[in-house]
Amino acid sequence: MTEKHYRNCNLCEAICGIEITHENGKILKIEGDKLDPFSRGHICPKAVALQDIYEDKNRLKKPVKKTANGWQEISWEEAFDTIAEKILDIQNRFGRDSVAVYQGNPSVHNLGTMLNSRELLKSLKTKNNYSATSVDQLPHHFASWAMFGHQFLIPIPDIDHTDFFLILGGNPLASNGSLMTAPDIINRLDEIKKRGGKIILIDPRKTETVRVASEHFFIKPTTDAFLLLAIIHTLFAENLVDLGRLAEFTDGIEILQEISSEWTPEKSEKMNGISADEIRRITREFANAKSAVCYGRMGVSVQKFGGLCQWLINAINILTGNFDRQGGAMFPAPAFDLLQASKGGEIFNRWQSRVRKLPEFMSELPVAALAEEILTEGEGQIKALVTSCGNPVLSTPNGSQLDKVLQNIGFMVSIDFYINETTRHANIILPPVCNLESSHFDIIFNTFAVRNTAKYSEALFKNPEGTKHDWEIFQELVWRLERKNGEFKPEPPEVKLNLGLMFGKYQLSLEKLKSNPHGIDLGELQPSLPTRLFTKDKRINLAPEIFVKDLERLKNEENFTENSEFPFCLIGRRNLRDDNSWLHNSERLMKGKNRCTVLINPKDAESLNLENNQLVKISSRVGNVEIPCEITENIACGVISIPHGYGHSYAGVQLDTAKNYAGASINDLTDEMEIDELTGNAALNGVRVKISANLN
Repeated sequence: MTEKHYRNCNLCEAICGIEITHENGKILKIEGDKLDPFSRGHICPKAVALQDIYEDKNRLKKPVKKTANGWQEISWEEAFDTIAEKILDIQNRFGRDSVAVYQGNPSVHNLGTMLNSRELLKSLKTKNNYSATSVDQLPHHFASWAMFGHQFLIPIPDIDHTDFFLILGGNPLASNGSLMTAPDIINRLDEIKKRGGKIILIDPRKTETVRVASEHFFIKPTTDAFLLLAIIHTLFAENLVDLGRLAEFTDGIEILQEISSEWTPEKSEKMNGISADEIRRITREFANAKSAVCYGRMGVSVQKFGGLCQWLINAINILTGNFDRQGGAMFPAPAFDLLQASKGGEIFNRWQSRVRKLPEFMSELPVAALAEEILTEGEGQIKALVTSCGNPVLSTPNGSQLDKVLQNIGFMVSIDFYINETTRHANIILPPVCNLESSHFDIIFNTFAVRNTAKYSEALFKNPEGTKHDWEIFQELVWRLERKNGEFKPEPPEVKLNLGLMFGKYQLSLEKLKSNPHGIDLGELQPSLPTRLFTKDKRINLAPEIFVKDLERLKNEENFTENSEFPFCLIGRRNLRDDNSWLHNSERLMKGKNRCTVLINPKDAESLNLENNQLVKISSRVGNVEIPCEITENIACGVISIPHGYGHSYAGVQLDTAKNYAGASINDLTDEMEIDELTGNAALNGVRVKISANLN
């Protein structure tokens, strides 16, 4: 009998509602759920990948271990016994920190992992904890912690009501919103212009979002902080500052005014090429709009001044009164409030990495340090690694170095259902069931959503006998590592979920969500300050000392001279049909025109005598790749762009489709020594490279 199943697609941040038509265990079609109050029937091409993952013949369903004769399927009992024995032995011999953990981006897309992975970290008691956060959004968390008292109190653009949307380094039409959960983003952005509003896009590339932008300005990579300071300078110089009710609980206004006095639009123009007149015009329009919001994403986060950028973006919204009010930057009120379950306070620099002394934040070390911590001998050296749904060989800087290092690590475990570029080095792989065999409630992305909603998705298919959910795997690992007695009895994530819902703002229950399969609309974002603040005095810190001091580093950038050996700036990019590296085994998503190309401006191509689609060699300090060039006026002169997540040509990778579209990895060029020195986030954008047409 044909049936319909309703759930959220949990492959990206948009959490679109979908309707799956199925019969006798077979999926017939996947469509947008028109009754979902948040996504309103919209889906993107990625939704079909849920079916492709479920049916993927390369997906592991039983534990495997590496042997001299290749991968061998083993029982769960043997897998857990071996892992516990090896990890406990290594920690007994070399100390707690000899075992490291890396968690990839999909960790936050899965309910079971979200609610159980922390227990594994507590059990291991290691300081060597790494994640994709420090190659992504760490500066957002850092700025929120320093200004508002909590790393997850991240302001979200209220795009459903704003009249002026200023975007720096973000491409919401490709990401469906990023740290801005906004399904049906195309219509949401179109509505801004329909009501007479304006969208200004500032980016070194004319991204897909240019389609809805009112204006676009090219900017030199890593110079965004100069522009943001020039905007703040203009706000004070032209008496455009108006905090409104925020003035009652905001400190540091005078400090920021004094700081900004020297950061003129003329200085910004010199650094990034956007004229001083345009900067002043944009500032005036922003300040005089009925409502406005400034938003910066990957382009301003994954650079050497990512922390400064996110601080200054928040400051602009606050200084113009476009903060905690409709149409500005606001704070969601999720049904399951992650902020109540995670502590803020002193969570920075409590310890440092062993080799480079990089600071901890949120109990994590910068992943740019992972390879050297494995490679460098001595007390505290990492001897074993546990990865959870991550592929750092393709997603962290100087991935080729990490690949070499992992070949000789003492012991490695991966919780993943693919043998990919990273997990191929594991001694044992523990595969969880896939999305459609698991229940889901989105804890993370409801925290970053442009509207308050709640939706629980039951599993569509029962997991096959002999397979395990992610939460079962984490709980049994903890049980074995802590050597608990008695019978192991896993607790499904619904227990914690139900408690979190009941004690949340709306006092919902899991049963109520189950009776509303399309989701529950909880309303627009509402003003919540100062109550929502987590600072001790319930006040906004507009000029945290740690950011003010970091401006000295920015001043040194004024003396930057062009690098004649590596004359180009490298930036990344994303396609709507990509999601990092983890959807590249879907033929439906990968077919068509080759997306793994290097974008280069026609003038630069002419100076190098390059032709379209010509294979070129891109080199940086740490490595090189060969990749077809795509000549386009959509990229600024002196800048090149390579997409993220490719590079599937490693031996031993068991991803049949991905290998057919292998491409080149941008992270064979990015440099683990290039970081935002303030936050520790990897500086993936702005890496200096050179181009050679001669591949000999």
